[in-house]
Amino acid sequence: MARRNDYYEALGVPRTATQEEIQRAYRKLARTYHPDVNKDPGAEDRFKEVSEAYDVLSDPDTRRRYDAFGPDFRQVPPDVDPQDWARAGTRSGARGPGRGRPPGGAEFYRTGGDDIDLEDLLGSMFGDRARRGWGPVAGADQEAELILPVEEAYRGGRRRITLDGRSYEVNIPPGVVDGQRIRLAGQGGQGNEGAAAGDLYLVVRLAPHPRYRVDGRDIYVDLPLAPWEAALGASVAIDTPGGEAKVKVPPGTSTGRRLRLRGRGMPHPRGKPGDLYAEAKIMVAPQLTAAERRLFEQLAAVSTFDPRRQR
Repeated sequence: MARRNDYYEALGVPRTATQEEIQRAYRKLARTYHPDVNKDPGAEDRFKEVSEAYDVLSDPDTRRRYDAFGPDFRQVPPDVDPQDWARAGTRSGARGPGRGRPPGGAEFYRTGGDDIDLEDLLGSMFGDRARRGWGPVAGADQEAELILPVEEAYRGGRRRITLDGRSYEVNIPPGVVDGQRIRLAGQGGQGNEGAAAGDLYLVVRLAPHPRYRVDGRDIYVDLPLAPWEAALGASVAIDTPGGEAKVKVPPGTSTGRRLRLRGRGMPHPRGKPGDLYAEAKIMVAPQLTAAERRLFEQLAAVSTFDPRRQR
């Protein structure tokens, strides 16, 4: 699958999209293309493309640099002014920068006409400083994915991970959610001439779970009920990522009804925790005993309830 060069196009949002619109688009696409859910050969590449686009556009500072400098924004030194950069591109006749390197090794930007040597371009903007070199340049920030089970994301804790042969001790805050970034200061790319190293950001991805479905900080879980529990009401124990909880089932509960356990969703260290929603699912024994069958037959004979006439 060909990778898109434009992060907005990858998420299917306009360049004017709000952060909420970007997040909604990412969640929808991530659920569709996550390789644990979608077994299509191209799904993993599409998921990586969507994740990369979201990582850039979800951070306001990174998004501003991407909007200013395009796909190569990470290679542009941090003290370059976007307006100077744009004016230099206008003077050179550039129509959308695309970096390249000719056989001779000099770095250049492709334009609608002749190739422009990057040193000449920078020289016109910054004079002799460009020809002498940029001096100390801080290391680039780097990103990697950290896939967590729902239970580990809920409780947090310390974990040792290995990336590219290097080990890191990571402190996972309780209640991290999908797309949240954990910063490891000074663990990114190395700076030159003694400049500080960049940071390493671990982008949290919640692994699909057989029981829990997580949306933001809210958690959804099926609540299996016997017919008499749903009809008469009951207090039912249910497993949650934070341990066992009791759900009060009102009499007359039907399949699909959601019962909220306030504050039992994902924790939020600096704010309000999410809620847990138990969704009723009425279950019938696949094989009835003779006594059970007689009781159900008696109920069928006396009941006037018709589920197909209910709204």
